[in-house]
Amino acid sequence: MNKLLTCHCGAVEMDVLLDGGELKNIRRCACSLCSRKGYIMASVPIDNLKVTKGVESLSVYKWGTQSAAHYFCNQCGVYTHHKRKSNPNELGINIACFDFVDVDTIKDIPYGNGDICLMV
Repeated sequence: MNKLLTCHCGAVEMDVLLDGGELKNIRRCACSLCSRKGYIMASVPIDNLKVTKGVESLSVYKWGTQSAAHYFCNQCGVYTHHKRKSNPNELGINIACFDFVDVDTIKDIPYGNGDICLMV
C-alpha cells in the first residue's frame, strides 16, 4: 500500500510503499543527531520510496564517516528520511511525516544503541 510522506510546508512529497500497509521496525535512535531531534522512524527498502515533488528542496546532512545521509526540506527544515550506514539497502523514514500517523498513540518505542542509522 502506498502512502504519502510530506514535509511541513509541502515542498517535498514522497510516495512510500509500505509492505502490507504497515510501518515496520518503528524505533528511536540514540545517535547524536536523532536523539537531539527526537525522531521516530520506520524502515523501508530503498526502492520503496520515490520523491514525487520537490527533489530540489531536499538538502542532505552528513558527518563522521559520510556514509549515512539525512535528508530534510531546505524550506521548512523537516527531516523526512535518511540513508542508513548500518543497512545501506534500507531507508529510515520519519513516521511523523505521514498524515495517518499519530505519534502520541505509539507506546513503548524501542531505542537503538546509535548504530541504527549510522554509528559514527
